[in-house]
Amino acid sequence: MSSLPTYDQLPINSKYPSHSAWGIWGEDDNFGTLNKITEETTAKAIQCVKKGQVFALNWELEKPHPTLFGRDTMKHTLKSLLPGNLAFDDVYHSFNTQASSQWDGFRHFSFIPAGKYYNNVDPSELVPVDKETVIPMESEEAHQHHLHGDHGRLGIHHAARRGIATRAVLLDYARWAEKHRPDFDPFKRMEITVEELDQVAKAQNVTFRQGDILLLRTGWVAKHDKLLVNGTIKEAITDPANVQCAGIKACEETYAWIWNHHFAACAGDNIALEAWPPADWADSCHAQLLGGYGMHIGELFYLDQLAASSAEDDIYEYFFTSAPLNKFKGVASPPNALCIK
Repeated sequence: MSSLPTYDQLPINSKYPSHSAWGIWGEDDNFGTLNKITEETTAKAIQCVKKGQVFALNWELEKPHPTLFGRDTMKHTLKSLLPGNLAFDDVYHSFNTQASSQWDGFRHFSFIPAGKYYNNVDPSELVPVDKETVIPMESEEAHQHHLHGDHGRLGIHHAARRGIATRAVLLDYARWAEKHRPDFDPFKRMEITVEELDQVAKAQNVTFRQGDILLLRTGWVAKHDKLLVNGTIKEAITDPANVQCAGIKACEETYAWIWNHHFAACAGDNIALEAWPPADWADSCHAQLLGGYGMHIGELFYLDQLAASSAEDDIYEYFFTSAPLNKFKGVASPPNALCIK
């Protein structure tokens, strides 16, 4: 039984914003809800491995195509190291950690109503107060801070150096919607309610445990790949900088549902986990989960092969591992995630 407060009991101190999880794991915490993954949680999760089947959840780095939200398109070149091209190095140009499959880290989004990041971190603790656009993080000054005790508050390196190994459960909403919501379109801004999530869980005989990773399949990646193959992706995504998607509904009922199930993180195969764009930035899943709870958000996870396998054997729980990039002060990272069953 969890000793964590319920949603209605948040915050633990009146000095913190309403329904925030600030301070639960200490005022200096950088892990957020990953703290719910204990050694016992990981050991129990390993018991999900019965068949030895492994499913990689990273989508191709070249996708989506076109690149969304004005992010740079990665360019990959090979650098020859020996005459006759007998050895090579990779060279990546304009590699954006949020262009394809990704974990959003705590530096990505603040708890907008309070104007602070997770655990009451002021923006000035992350970047110089006089800079609001492109901020070099590799200066000699930054290097010296790193060497002399700067722990890089809320950087993705904290999750990377800890590693993520726990149980994951999949809710295949896309497959459920084929029968129960035939008008559902993952490329349109359509909201998924917690009542529907509960129905999917019941249909799949899924139960939740503290420390789980929640995986939600909306069908966004599958539709993208289908349109890309038939050559109509540009007709479907006419404005890549302002794209829409279906996803979970941003509302108090959703926030309570997510918190009270005590997930360690939530991830989807769509571009934002939540229905996008948000109706209100201050009342969005990005603000509440990243800034309010300290909960990583996964986006553009490749879940199609995993879902197809689970539809055949009715197994929707897995041993999940993820090794984010160990980049000091990083905002986000490819998940480098696996599900094993």
